[in-house]
Amino acid sequence: MSTKKVQPIALNARTQSRVIDISFDDGKAFSIPFELLRVYSPSAEVKGHGPGQETLQTGKRDVGLIGIEPVGNYAIKPLFSDAHDSGIYTWDYLYWLGENQAQLWQDYLQRLQDAGFTGESGRDAPMPVAAASCGHSH
Repeated sequence: MSTKKVQPIALNARTQSRVIDISFDDGKAFSIPFELLRVYSPSAEVKGHGPGQETLQTGKRDVGLIGIEPVGNYAIKPLFSDAHDSGIYTWDYLYWLGENQAQLWQDYLQRLQDAGFTGESGRDAPMPVAAASCGHSH
């Protein structure tokens, strides 16, 4: 993450193309797909409570946004169409997602493949029902 605090100068959710367009005060601008935002949600539900506790998100290709709530003057909270609404996305995190989205996509697709979801269909597989566990498996 950068040490310089970036501030957005424009943010626009495009529901038809399912991307958030965000421009920052350093001149950089990104179009971040809703699906990428959703599968990399900074919430505990997705990230877990520590390294190795992440929950692989599946079936999010067609996720939409039903709203975006501001969080102070430092973040947004997207309200996704799958009822996920606990992720707080700081400006720095959105900037990081935008700058690294090509690598993040590759990492996500690799994690799907490693979990047995092959090809593009892994992105469409429904989430396992028992995904709400914080148990440890070693």
